[in-house]
Amino acid sequence: MRIKAVFLFFVFLLLGCVTTPESGRRALVLTSEAEEAEMGRQAYAEVLSKERVANNPKWNSLLQRVGQRIAAAARKPGYGWEFKLIESKEKNAFCLPGGKVAVYTGIMTVFENEAQMAAVIGHEVAHATARHGGQRITVALGAQLGMTALGAVVGGEDSKEKQVLLAALGLGANVGAILPFSRSNETEADEIGLVYTARAGYDPREASRFWEKFAKESGGAPPTFLSTHPSSSSRQENLRNRVGSVMGEYDRSPKYGTGERI
Repeated sequence: MRIKAVFLFFVFLLLGCVTTPESGRRALVLTSEAEEAEMGRQAYAEVLSKERVANNPKWNSLLQRVGQRIAAAARKPGYGWEFKLIESKEKNAFCLPGGKVAVYTGIMTVFENEAQMAAVIGHEVAHATARHGGQRITVALGAQLGMTALGAVVGGEDSKEKQVLLAALGLGANVGAILPFSRSNETEADEIGLVYTARAGYDPREASRFWEKFAKESGGAPPTFLSTHPSSSSRQENLRNRVGSVMGEYDRSPKYGTGERI
């Protein structure tokens, strides 16, 4: 049994490598895109059954226009793209696997223009196209398999040393692996989202401007090493530094600039 657990742990490390779009990074994903899309569809239906879809004609029109342009820029025609505006004071948005997007009305009050909305939707869409949902499922499975493998190696079922090691790994797996992995996802989504924003024809320089304003309105944040998101200052700096790399996409795109004011 111990040998089997260790074997499964190492097989896990060898399977499922994929290349994320635009960034070209390699990632480990044990789920299929179809499985992820089905999970996304079910989760989206559950969210919509509990939340109220906002009835704001102007904001809904903006969301559909910007969303479809970002979806086209993402070059995933097989995704079942949907964009819903959810009535909530929460300043948030998300995109589930398979292209199911929700934007909360709370964040609409932070946007100054279409380009800033495009930056946020581009970021969320990037989570789906980069298959970050599948990556996080894989990391969770990996942490569990790692615990099983270590438990098999360090000794008997009632070993005090084993319990101490497992407890330590539980903390280490969270702070040392899972949270930094999520920050890596967020940074990658920022970078891919910037490409989508520019390719869709929106001024990518508005991305850092939005996050600067968002940080001021959101107040403090947890320490970077205990947060699933990069710090506001590092995020803004990274976006500003990468704008030059996507201006070629912007130059080749239809020009909407900052778009309509919100």
